[in-house]
Amino acid sequence: MNDPQSQAGSMRAEVFRETGETRIQVEMAIKGQGHCQVQTGLGSADHMLTLLGFWAGWDLKVLARGDLQVDAHHTLEDIGLTLGQALSEAVGDKAGIARVGWAKVPMDEALSEVIVDISGRPYLVYNDRVLPAVLFGEEKDLWREFFKSLAFRAGMNLHIDFVYGLNGHHLMESAFKGLGLCLKQALTLQNQGVLSTKGSLD
Repeated sequence: MNDPQSQAGSMRAEVFRETGETRIQVEMAIKGQGHCQVQTGLGSADHMLTLLGFWAGWDLKVLARGDLQVDAHHTLEDIGLTLGQALSEAVGDKAGIARVGWAKVPMDEALSEVIVDISGRPYLVYNDRVLPAVLFGEEKDLWREFFKSLAFRAGMNLHIDFVYGLNGHHLMESAFKGLGLCLKQALTLQNQGVLSTKGSLD
């Protein structure tokens, strides 16, 4: 029987990204203890990324500086890109992982459903019809850009449905907790090679 530990990638990654708009550092250990250090200049992003790392069981460090005098767009988008790149590098050839994860998480009156497939085929389906137009003082679409950047750079199918709710904070928190749980499931190591009839995930 194959040892899944011998099939997996390093399950760790460090990625640094610097542009004229942002400077992002991400360190990730997928098989961690949920210890998170997040400093982005955006309190909402600090809170949500900490939830993601904790519920995924990662050790996660995210340090970001961006042109927040403009708005939060570039910072959130580039955090998504850098986090996605780190996830892709940590997983490697995806051998041994369960690949798919699903979660439906409530937060008071709010409920979100999140599904991931770490398939190497990036796609985002994002149903945010119940989110308020302004979230954490910014247009709600900033968060779609974050999730899109994360999904496409990580090479995963990501479906997020904000099912119902009244409070934008509660809705977003339920989604980030759900994403953490999904990724924890999807990155669980199993006693098999790559989970694909093709024999590879790319």
